[in-house]
Amino acid sequence: MGTGAAVAAALFWEITIPDADEAASEKKSKQKSRVLFMRVLRLFRPDLPLLLEDWSSCHWLCYKSDLSYSNLLMVCVLKGEMFIPFYTGKVIDILGNHYQANEFSMAVIFMGLFSLGGSVCAGGRGGLLLCAVGSFTCRIKLKLFETLTKQEIGFFETIKTGEITSRLSKDTKSMGMTVCLNVNVLLRTFVKTVGMISLMMSLSWKLTFLVLMETPVAGVIQNVYDTYYQRLSLAVQDAMAHANDAANEVVSNIHVVRSFNAEKHEANRYDQRLKTIHDLKTRRDTVRAIYLLVRRVTGLVMQVLMLYYGRLFIQRGQMTAGNLVSFIIYQSDLGDNIRTLTYIFGDMLNSVGAAGKVFEYLDRKPEVSTEGTLAPDQLQGHIQFSQVNFAYPSCPAKTVLQDLTLELKPGQMTALVGTSGEGKSTCASLLQRFYEPQSGEILFNKEPLKSYEHHFLHKKIVVVSQEPVLFSGSVKDNISYGLKDCTDKDIEEAARKANAHDFILQLEKGYDTDVGEGGGQLAKSERQRIAIARALVRQPQVLILDEITSALDDDSEKKVQQALAQCPNQTLLVIAHRLKTIERADQIIVIGKGKVQERGTHQELMDKKGHYYRQRTKLFTNEPSQ
Repeated sequence: MGTGAAVAAALFWEITIPDADEAASEKKSKQKSRVLFMRVLRLFRPDLPLLLEDWSSCHWLCYKSDLSYSNLLMVCVLKGEMFIPFYTGKVIDILGNHYQANEFSMAVIFMGLFSLGGSVCAGGRGGLLLCAVGSFTCRIKLKLFETLTKQEIGFFETIKTGEITSRLSKDTKSMGMTVCLNVNVLLRTFVKTVGMISLMMSLSWKLTFLVLMETPVAGVIQNVYDTYYQRLSLAVQDAMAHANDAANEVVSNIHVVRSFNAEKHEANRYDQRLKTIHDLKTRRDTVRAIYLLVRRVTGLVMQVLMLYYGRLFIQRGQMTAGNLVSFIIYQSDLGDNIRTLTYIFGDMLNSVGAAGKVFEYLDRKPEVSTEGTLAPDQLQGHIQFSQVNFAYPSCPAKTVLQDLTLELKPGQMTALVGTSGEGKSTCASLLQRFYEPQSGEILFNKEPLKSYEHHFLHKKIVVVSQEPVLFSGSVKDNISYGLKDCTDKDIEEAARKANAHDFILQLEKGYDTDVGEGGGQLAKSERQRIAIARALVRQPQVLILDEITSALDDDSEKKVQQALAQCPNQTLLVIAHRLKTIERADQIIVIGKGKVQERGTHQELMDKKGHYYRQRTKLFTNEPSQ
């Protein structure tokens, strides 16, 4: 009656009395948590057939059968756990009344069998569930990684590396572990609780109703605890992400830290982040400690009441001493199970805090679309910038390009010149569709750049940067990076054009030599030539060279220029400061303040004696003209 009255009062309160603003906010947060939790369960869909499949489905593959066997194991576990207290009471009654050896032996044998079988099945089922968690974690990590790699470059400039790695390494694991194990515990505990209540009712229905009166009290305590604990758990996750970000930033830029003698400063900054984490964890653990204290006090009060009324029932002959012992054991387990049920509901909502962070990335649509479909068989390297305006996402108030209009003609070499920060490299980034201009249009072969299929575009427009990036692996892997149908002949031909073939053969394993992390096993000029080979093997229609000759000697540069000259239909966009490179250009475009200030050949611009002429000594090296 007490439980029914409490439920009715809760429903009346929920329906008739409106929530305060803070309460409404908390309620909305919990509803969002429930939605997230259901999304996580849907991600477990490949494993759900394994959990629900009948044990007879032996024709399934091994990994698809693990959790169907775990269902069978769960039944064995629950039977063993539920009947042990029952036989314990029978043993006590046999010993207390008329001892019969056969009944005593059978009761002890059944207790041993149930205990042994339950232990073995529990261990087997736990192991199989951990395998399922591992499978889910790998799957969600891959899904998140694929989503991250599809985001635009501006996303990575505004999001810290530490936060991304934290989502990949910790939050994905937390999603799989807490949600899957909580569902497992919830199902097992619910079935076990129903079975225990039925057995307790058979022993004494009066004591059973007395014990169940604890349920609404435990529910209220759990609800209050969940509200505060979830809020603090989310704060801890954010603080840990910030601490990881600070550590990654220092490690990746340690030479700058050392150069400015800022080791102590960075240590103090990291210490502040750790203190924040410690304070939040202390508050969270304090809330948990208070919750455990209150929960155990209520359990103790209920045990005292149960013993008091149990003694009265024994005196009145309504139950035996053995029945009371069995009931006490059941009550102890039942109390833990009910508290577990109420705790699991809250913990499942708490666990999706990490899932919410992951889903933010999974749901994010790239601002630079990659849904183009155009991939013509015949293509000329004709590029047009038409009144392009652009500002970087990380600094939207600063306009880098203003009404920029220029043209790159097929088969010609165009050089962009100007002081640093005027927009030269930005033009190259926009051609690769790293960003989307705020206004204006970029045309490739008279079609909008965004209309082209993503992979096709990046095979036709290739850039070689001043600081080339190589990946761990062999020289061959780096030259053919991202290509599936690249032959050894194509790789060697591209290496010859980039003047890299000779030095590659001198390496220990030739083209199979490992370049090390970031290409650290090679000199800068060697990395540059491999990067040029990586670009040339794609046979691009538009090749962007961003100060690539800075690390090459004169002989290597000359050979690279000769190789590039062998591609008459290829459009070259050169961003360079070396005078002899720029002077050979068919067109030189001077960019200043995000606009085209001058254009023409080297001699035409020198004759004008304008920006190009005045800034020549500032923009270029003092090398003699060729």
